[in-house]
Amino acid sequence: MTAATSVPATAPVAVAAGATTAPAAPTPAATTGSAAASTTTTSTAIASAATTSTDSTTTVTTMTASVTTAAVTATAATTAFTPVEPTRTAGAATGTAASGTVRTGTARTTLAPAAPTPAAAPPTAAAPHTPAVPDSEGQTGPTAALPGLPQALSTRARTLAGAVRRRCADLARIESPSGDAPRLDALAEELAAGFRATGATVQREPGPAGDHLVLEWEGRDESLPHLLVVGHHDTVWPAGILTDWPVTEQDGTLSGPGVVDMKGGLAILEGAFALLADLGQRPHRTVRLVVVSDEEVGSPDGRRLVERQLRDAAAVLGLEPPHPDGRLKTARRGSTRVRLTVTGREAHAGNDAADGVSAVDELVDQLVAVRGLTSLPGTELNAGRISGGSRANVVAGRAEAELGLRFSTTEAQRRTLDNLARLTALRPGARVRTEVLSSRPAWPERSANPLLRHVRSLAAVLGQQLDGAPAGGAGDTNLPGSRGLPTLDGFGAVGGGAHARHEHIRIDQLAPRIALLAALLAVPLPRLRDRSEG
Repeated sequence: MTAATSVPATAPVAVAAGATTAPAAPTPAATTGSAAASTTTTSTAIASAATTSTDSTTTVTTMTASVTTAAVTATAATTAFTPVEPTRTAGAATGTAASGTVRTGTARTTLAPAAPTPAAAPPTAAAPHTPAVPDSEGQTGPTAALPGLPQALSTRARTLAGAVRRRCADLARIESPSGDAPRLDALAEELAAGFRATGATVQREPGPAGDHLVLEWEGRDESLPHLLVVGHHDTVWPAGILTDWPVTEQDGTLSGPGVVDMKGGLAILEGAFALLADLGQRPHRTVRLVVVSDEEVGSPDGRRLVERQLRDAAAVLGLEPPHPDGRLKTARRGSTRVRLTVTGREAHAGNDAADGVSAVDELVDQLVAVRGLTSLPGTELNAGRISGGSRANVVAGRAEAELGLRFSTTEAQRRTLDNLARLTALRPGARVRTEVLSSRPAWPERSANPLLRHVRSLAAVLGQQLDGAPAGGAGDTNLPGSRGLPTLDGFGAVGGGAHARHEHIRIDQLAPRIALLAALLAVPLPRLRDRSEG
């Protein structure tokens, strides 16, 4: 057992503009170029390392964290895989990271790409790769168009894992409880800056309880339908929770409020885009990311943004945490939040009790009745919150309960909500009102899942074993999944304890997730639906 240590916050980082590259004479191992980048900071920055990992088949540039206080010169080496667009000019392949600083209460770890490598340089050493083997539909292996990419992704992901871990810790230190607009907006600003540095365009969408984000990255083939990614930046934890539960690293895990649900997933996606940019790659198709501020309360406002981006989407990925063993989520139960409000009549509890109608007593009896109504197969009820009354010597004039319902099927959801809508008072003078606060349809599991098959194939060439299974919880992926769109969730950080005090992520699983997401973004999608254009 190692002693628990509170992870130190990194100081603000100024994101330097990308440096230009000058070609150098090719060597037998690889074509090298030099990139001089000058920046002045006082903190940890993720920059292109001066060290280069070399083996007998390929030379790749690694990324390390280095403390920079003066001009930094980085030497970048080209990777050994063939670029997807061999005719693209070096100028088109190299990008410039947006410059700027971030102004939140917690400093951030920069995941901006390192000095770019010339994407059009010809390979001089053949990197080992998995042969293109047709699948059951006659399609070749997922990385056939990018030989050598799996090794490059895995290597770079391992070097980025430390920066992603620090980024997750930094995000967790920015408390963001649902409904707290100022705190949610501060985190939205931080996220926008990080994703913008990886090449995203950012749009902030005002919401009644905090701003949402809609981000987009250009793809190599803009004619294809976009890939949609959904996430959220609100958490279930109240403001002030960090006072007695700081972000802590211990025994190979990072724990703290919101690290697994879902600040780890947001950090991993940022790392995946930074990894691709460092390799001189762009996503295969346009990628759009929706980050809502109210997912933990059912996305009552954020749902409209997810709905808007579903149109013409080729597939939908969710950044929620996977199952504790790392399996992705292939289906979800439906969920509905219901407020049950009872109005009675106040009276003196000693002198005039007969004149009163207790809303609390009525609510208790209604909850017993509700439990009977929700006993349908595939239905679960949680009475999450109850309040009512004012004083012990006053007959309660008002009481309410907030209920959380889960459904395995759409039919069970419909029948249960119909029953709740027909509730009537059991006492003369009492009134009962049922209000649906938010609702997500059930996302049923489907026997054929070509998206899962594609992701499993990508994982295999990356040296990972991966599968999927249905999940009990609900999320924003319920919407596309319920409509039959190719959907998978669980691409966030591997860990456990969501919504509990033992919430944590596994540090050793960060690199595999970064590599998997980067591969999924870079590699063409197979045919997922009969009329898919991708």
